[in-house]
Amino acid sequence: MSRQKLPQERRWYVIHTYSGYEDAVAENLRKRIESLQMQDKIFEVIVPKEKTIKIKNGKRKTVEEKIYPGYVLVEMIVTDDSWYVVRNTPNVTGFIGSGITPIPASQEEIETLKKRMGVKDPQYQTLFKKGDNVKITDGPFKDFDGKVDEMDQERGKVKVLVNMFGRDTPVEIDLLQIKKI
Repeated sequence: MSRQKLPQERRWYVIHTYSGYEDAVAENLRKRIESLQMQDKIFEVIVPKEKTIKIKNGKRKTVEEKIYPGYVLVEMIVTDDSWYVVRNTPNVTGFIGSGITPIPASQEEIETLKKRMGVKDPQYQTLFKKGDNVKITDGPFKDFDGKVDEMDQERGKVKVLVNMFGRDTPVEIDLLQIKKI
């Protein structure tokens, strides 16, 4: 294999996998590192995940979701041998880079990603403010329209004024149960 001279330093690289196979690729790669004794060249394998909050059947659940579906991070020193081991792991489609030369991810990107992965409690991301018109998408008031009156970021709740029987009635619902209209 004739490639450019590769840097002999420990860096993070991104490998592309078939979507849905990220965990299997990470596990296979860890086994290959051990069986082929590549621990001195391939150090860490990460499938970036974070906890998010979803509503299913009216219940709030915390689930772990992949931050970058179809990608796995590998900390390694790129040599012909280590490149071959990673590249020929089942369900790996290649490295992110130009041609066959992997390009390392920046240290800042990796640090940001690790911080994001290390967050213990999932955060609510809100795009709403007081006065926004919203549609309730789940729960007993599904399909009602209303206006945002109050927000409780900590608890992930919002008070929506819903017009019932000719008057505005405040209804407290989960942030995940509304969308802007």
